[in-house]
Amino acid sequence: MNTHQKLNAAVLLTATLISAGFTPFALCAEPEVGPAVVVNSMESTFGVHPGERRNHIKGTCAVGEFIGSQEAASYSKSALFSGKPVPVVARFSLAGGNPQIADAALNSRGLAIEFRLPGGNRQHMTMLNTPVFVAAQPATFNELIIASKPDPATGKPDPQKLQAFFASHPETMASASFMKQHNPPANYFSSAFYSIHTFKLIDANNVGHLVKWRFVPATGEQALTDAELKAAPHDFLEQNLIAGAKNAPLKWDMMVYLGQPGDPDANPTLSWPENRQHFKAGTLSITSAMPQKGAECEKINFDPLVMADGIAPTDDPILLFRSPAYAISFGRRLSGQ
Repeated sequence: MNTHQKLNAAVLLTATLISAGFTPFALCAEPEVGPAVVVNSMESTFGVHPGERRNHIKGTCAVGEFIGSQEAASYSKSALFSGKPVPVVARFSLAGGNPQIADAALNSRGLAIEFRLPGGNRQHMTMLNTPVFVAAQPATFNELIIASKPDPATGKPDPQKLQAFFASHPETMASASFMKQHNPPANYFSSAFYSIHTFKLIDANNVGHLVKWRFVPATGEQALTDAELKAAPHDFLEQNLIAGAKNAPLKWDMMVYLGQPGDPDANPTLSWPENRQHFKAGTLSITSAMPQKGAECEKINFDPLVMADGIAPTDDPILLFRSPAYAISFGRRLSGQ
């Protein structure tokens, strides 16, 4: 059994234990709302689509490579920054559990990447096109999912429930304001993608450096105009991504921002000042994209806590919660649920 097979087996075991009510040692400080509760809320709000993801269900697979920079290697001993090409499998997506969502929907876009390092090792990064997340605690995120459930009479969320949710959770306003002030990206390849969470880069001397990162498109960011937003085809994102990658490699620069004492490192609803010291850590090149059905990214569980030596998590409750929640969703969809 290779490293990848062992990882899938471990994820399935974790999902089984959590669903059965057992808590692994790493989760002894049990959150107020367990991961199975949040996955169940996703299913209640969006319905169950057997064999499919519970969140970010609509997506597109892609492949390419990443080449790290010498400067990044001075902050992290990860093989990701060796300067040699690292094969990647990526998935671009829209947030939510509706597989028929329109590509011009006013919600976030995601980019998940599996970096395939030497020796069968893996590094995952799961990002959004918003600089901050909407919740600092799993319970808050669960409340938002419940408030977003479509009203059977209208097919849309009840605006009063959403208004009440945001009014009672002021920490969500940074994310909500960003979404309100920015139209969706014109294409996946014209969008930046943010780490949301704070991570640690571990250098050769085992010294940790608090960082956030973002992937910035080489051709610049471009949003849909109001007119384009109204006239956009239902499924233009996938079509344009596939066509764009056929034309030439689609590239993003990975920009790493270094934290300073006092910068929040465990609350994804808070951003850092833009003037923080930053550097280019490498370049992502997407050389091919394809529909997700039957493609390589379809069966990958993009668990953000899958990390190679040289990159480590912080104590962000949302970051630590995502792994067991992903495991439950992954286990259900692999079993055909």
